[in-house]
Amino acid sequence: MTPTGKPRVRFAPSPTGYLHVGGARTALFNWLFARHEGGTLVLRIEDTDVERNRPELVEGILDGLKWLGIEWDEGPVFQSQRLQLYRAAAEKLLASGSAFPCYCKGAAYAGGDAAPVEEQEGEGDDEGPALKGAACPCRDYSDAERAEKERAGVPHAIRFQVPRTGTTQFEDAVFGPREVQNAEIEDFVLLRSNGVPTYQLSVVVDDIDMRITHIIRGADHLSNTPKQALLYRALGAAPPVFAHVPLILGPDRTRLSKRHGATSVGSYADEGFLPEAFRNFLALMGWSPGGDVEYLRTHELVDRFALAGVSRTNAVFDRPKLEWFNTQYLQKPPVEYVLPYVEAELKRAGIWEDSGAPRDPVWFARAVDLIRPRTRLLTDFTNWARAFFTDDFEYEKEAREKFWKDERLPGMFEKLAAALEALPDWNHDACDAASRGVAAAEGVKAGVLINATRVAIVGRAVAPPLFDTMVVLGQQRVVARLRKAIPAVKTA
Repeated sequence: MTPTGKPRVRFAPSPTGYLHVGGARTALFNWLFARHEGGTLVLRIEDTDVERNRPELVEGILDGLKWLGIEWDEGPVFQSQRLQLYRAAAEKLLASGSAFPCYCKGAAYAGGDAAPVEEQEGEGDDEGPALKGAACPCRDYSDAERAEKERAGVPHAIRFQVPRTGTTQFEDAVFGPREVQNAEIEDFVLLRSNGVPTYQLSVVVDDIDMRITHIIRGADHLSNTPKQALLYRALGAAPPVFAHVPLILGPDRTRLSKRHGATSVGSYADEGFLPEAFRNFLALMGWSPGGDVEYLRTHELVDRFALAGVSRTNAVFDRPKLEWFNTQYLQKPPVEYVLPYVEAELKRAGIWEDSGAPRDPVWFARAVDLIRPRTRLLTDFTNWARAFFTDDFEYEKEAREKFWKDERLPGMFEKLAAALEALPDWNHDACDAASRGVAAAEGVKAGVLINATRVAIVGRAVAPPLFDTMVVLGQQRVVARLRKAIPAVKTA
């Protein structure tokens, strides 16, 4: 713990891709833990891999975190601006005998440390694939042999000198005590021959410098942890608490990837998911609050979150379950919660000004409240519910073919328009009585006229109850749409 007794955690994405589901879940767990404990979340951008990094993706990662509602307390800190710190640490390890210069070419000895993609946390070195447990021959060079290499101008990397005997132990808050034979750990690279640090060195140096107390990350980092535990001790620092969270798999139980559909957080925002619904869904992928409760507002997640609830079992990304959560958040909270999101969606679709909402917020709330019980995504408000907010909508082909077959409909639409226009009071019962009165006078079942009218005023066969819809749309708009539909009915 820090001197204040409060934990410090970090989320450390690499700008080699957008913020994806796995990284977002890791960021969320760190944020929930920090908020629950009254601690600090540091945002660190691990951008030392110049070949794979795309600086323009940094903004995408930050935007994804902001959309998700994850607010960091410090940062973003960029590793590319801290290279001297890593080089100094490597020199310190050299001086203490914990590291040695390696003159091997990549094929002669390899100690690669590729970081998993799950967390986007750092990258490996480029010295080639690792030879598990192999000792680099350069570690046994005499001073004279090293001096000869230096005189010949042979470039060198710096490798950590892993003890050949004994074990490395560390405690994991999720997986429990772990122990690895040192003989199984290769002499891994710390600093490449071009002076660029590897993932293993940079993350440990940063975590020490930033006083990180808990490292919460994907379980695919378990294999990196023994190396990092060795580094902490060699640098004179106590290792933090490690907590490796389960991986996220696709429905086929393989690693979640693009072939399973969208993986970036931004794509879910574009599809019309609410941030809090996504947070609730992500939080329950690999963590349980206990009991059967699933719908948890963010303040409840913060109140309940504890590392003790993190599972060792890999989580499965369930798209239907995510949509269920989104439905809950569209329908359960007060309508005022949903209004800003619907407003943003209408603006995105270019129909906000047409909707009348800017001039009548009370009407806007009533319209959204009528529509939302039938929505799954925010985009529903601009797709099937578009006609509630603009006169620029089309009649659904299937609805026209099914409900506009009666040749008497043009005449009935004109009579219904006149009857509705004459109503002194515009309410549910008055619209109901007028519609049924016209149907009775024409000798048709009320359902025939009701279904046809629904298509005329909202363009679809399925929508909220007709007379509630009429009340929300307003007398003038309903009458105008009925008359506008008459030519279309004649050609149906």
